[in-house]
Amino acid sequence: MQFGRTYEEFTVGDVYKHWPGKTVTEYDDHLFCLLTMNHHPLHMDSNYAERTTDFGKNVVVGNYIYSLLLGMSVPDVSGKAIANLEIESLKHVAPTFHGDTLYGETTVLDKTPSKSKSDRGIVYVETKGYKQDGTLVCVFRRKVMVPTATYVKERGGEQPGRPELREPARKEK
Repeated sequence: MQFGRTYEEFTVGDVYKHWPGKTVTEYDDHLFCLLTMNHHPLHMDSNYAERTTDFGKNVVVGNYIYSLLLGMSVPDVSGKAIANLEIESLKHVAPTFHGDTLYGETTVLDKTPSKSKSDRGIVYVETKGYKQDGTLVCVFRRKVMVPTATYVKERGGEQPGRPELREPARKEK
């Protein structure tokens, strides 16, 4: 299974449709809020959300949606990344609710060889996230430093550091 891409494998205009999607649960939302200390009642208190918001129910915290979409893109985009360099923009376009299923896709906008090191380059991508009904919920653009094929080969290939299986020695009878 391919995990990420080298610089040579990116082509401007390519679109990667990330699979599978992820159904967002109340637990996911609450755990993320608790881990990040975001205690806004819009995300945590259904009574508050029902009585005082335009949505009438809890909205999933936007940074979880972004993080989920970023994670979905790793096998296609940044699985071999040397570094995530920049999040240029992040837009939350529509709300996500508990029970919605998110899907993501990433478009390669540009790629530039590194000016300082010939074994890497910068890939500029845009990731879009949408719900099961096709509603766009989140869009972000980022720049990722990725290795060339030479870099990968020189550092151990596709799965560097992966140990080989050693079978236990068999006792002779």
